[in-house]
Amino acid sequence: MKVRGLRGATTVTENTPDAITEATLELMETIIEKNEIDVDDVASVLLTMTPDLNAIFPARAVRSLEGWQWVPLMCAPEIDVPGSLHMCVRVLIHINTTKTQQELVHVYLRKAEVLRPDIASIANGGLRVNC
Repeated sequence: MKVRGLRGATTVTENTPDAITEATLELMETIIEKNEIDVDDVASVLLTMTPDLNAIFPARAVRSLEGWQWVPLMCAPEIDVPGSLHMCVRVLIHINTTKTQQELVHVYLRKAEVLRPDIASIANGGLRVNC
């Protein structure tokens, strides 16, 4: 078993607690389902948000998932690069797994699909592309 990093991102429609919570839960539930994650295999989770989002910590949404209240969670601001995607929540999950890097399914939802279109197509049932 090795510790591997699992990535994902999504966007929200407005800077409100409900919108951030909904998008974060959708992202996490999709990552959990596609990777068959057992919460006991999760070492930690890092969540970031772009500077235009500050209505709630996305970790609060993650803690609402069954068993995830015991996982170490950290929130941080995303670097404000000119021209980058706004209204974005990103996640890096550190998991203990026997899966290879190539077997992990990184998830990019909503407008965040533009960040990694190659990976977004895989998560949505597309074929793996060597890039």
